[in-house]
Amino acid sequence: MRDTKANLLIVDDEPSIRTSLCLLLEQLGYRVRAAEDGLSALMRIEEEIPDILLSDLQMPGMSGFELLGAVGFRFPGLRTIAMSGGFSGGEVPSGVIADAFFQKGSGVEKLLRMIESAPQDERMGVDFATAQAADRDLFAACQPAPAGQ
Repeated sequence: MRDTKANLLIVDDEPSIRTSLCLLLEQLGYRVRAAEDGLSALMRIEEEIPDILLSDLQMPGMSGFELLGAVGFRFPGLRTIAMSGGFSGGEVPSGVIADAFFQKGSGVEKLLRMIESAPQDERMGVDFATAQAADRDLFAACQPAPAGQ
């Protein structure tokens, strides 16, 4: 077990789930922040990169599917756990870019084991400035060429 607990970002549009997870994990010594949707989560990540992102998949606006895809591209070393009540089993659902999957309702002990087994050093020094530069490059590459070129 680690000497220091991981810094977590919990993303869920259901206030009761978000609040209960935050309270439980804070009581267990984790540093926890929360967001209600994918876009809010990206803003929180830009403020401070967590060790682990725990995201619901089914959310209005930017879904967890979209959030995890963006995080995988912009912050490839950030550990991610997808969660949903709409998928079953212990494997990451097809099409989801995440390191692990937690089925809502399958017991908090399972979630805690996932969090504890995610090594902090896997973060590999995710650098926000590097991610921003990659975003600018991607944006520039997607712009149409000026007329006549």
